[in-house]
Amino acid sequence: MSRPVVILFTRAPRLGAVKRRLAAEIGDRAALRFHCATLAAIARPIARDRRWTTLLATTPRGARADWSRFVPRATPRIDQGRGDLGVRMARCLARAPRAVLAGSDIPALRPADIAAAFRALGRADAVFGPAADGGYWLVGLGPRRPARPFAGVRWSSDQALADTLGNFRGRRVALLRTLQDVDTAEDLAMLNTTP
Repeated sequence: MSRPVVILFTRAPRLGAVKRRLAAEIGDRAALRFHCATLAAIARPIARDRRWTTLLATTPRGARADWSRFVPRATPRIDQGRGDLGVRMARCLARAPRAVLAGSDIPALRPADIAAAFRALGRADAVFGPAADGGYWLVGLGPRRPARPFAGVRWSSDQALADTLGNFRGRRVALLRTLQDVDTAEDLAMLNTTP
């Protein structure tokens, strides 16, 4: 049996192209520093874990970067492709019958969270890691999934998780711990004051 698949979603680390909402408040350079530091802190330990195969799903297409700063050199990279966030996530998750996809802007994300997601998929059709802002930092899908799992989702809103869960009616869904993603300066300040 092949190992389960973890897909880490990220943007190429380029000035002015990452964390745009955050950058509008703290500046492009500070947002790029945050992006790179967070990506390195979460991606390397997850990619080194032998319990799963890690894929780094990058955007924009063909962007050049020294990805070895963030993950081991042997970590496969795939292109997210075109479309809104839901279309890109569905395309990447379709690569494996059992896969977990996580964002790269969740400073508290650890391999233990990925392991918990795969354990949850042992008894559920889908698993979500709720974010404090109403979105989610992780989605995991087993073989029994809706044809359009992310249809009609209001991305970047406090309804993103609720909208997505609506697409999973009639299926078993598990929820992980709630984590803070960082989209704004307020999110960053909350992160820096959390014990």
